[in-house]
Amino acid sequence: MAQPPSLQFLFAHPAHFIACGCGSGLSPKAPGTAGTAFAWLSFVLFQPFFSDFQALLLIAAAYGLGIWAIDRTGRVLGDPDHGSIVWDEIVPFWLVLLLTPPGLLWQAAAFALFRFFDIWKPQPARYFDRHVKNGFGVMADDLVAAFYTLLVLAGLKQALL
Repeated sequence: MAQPPSLQFLFAHPAHFIACGCGSGLSPKAPGTAGTAFAWLSFVLFQPFFSDFQALLLIAAAYGLGIWAIDRTGRVLGDPDHGSIVWDEIVPFWLVLLLTPPGLLWQAAAFALFRFFDIWKPQPARYFDRHVKNGFGVMADDLVAAFYTLLVLAGLKQALL
């Protein structure tokens, strides 16, 4: 994996700060997991202040913002999906958490499943990852991972209840 950018890079432009997950993507090991953990923590902190509809609007806005920030940051780094770019993990995982049944066990299962699908990249995530080398493609492959995560969680919930 490429070296994470510096703190100076992180604060050089708002797009870099956003794309690098407010610094969580600078983790020297497993930045995608660090970004997803940041998403979990930040969701727990902001979610009580929003209705589900307001949170969904926030997530949609953050998704659009992410396309721009990731595209700009990826061009500067010379890699559209540089390891330090983790906004694509954060926003889709917020959506997963919004739609996950309440409780720490459900959230932990969501975390593990999301990381699994994000790393495995089942189709069409693999297509976006390999062929759409811009902010949209980077965000889209993680949205697919979120979809698969929610599908498995729904199945688990149905089987357990």
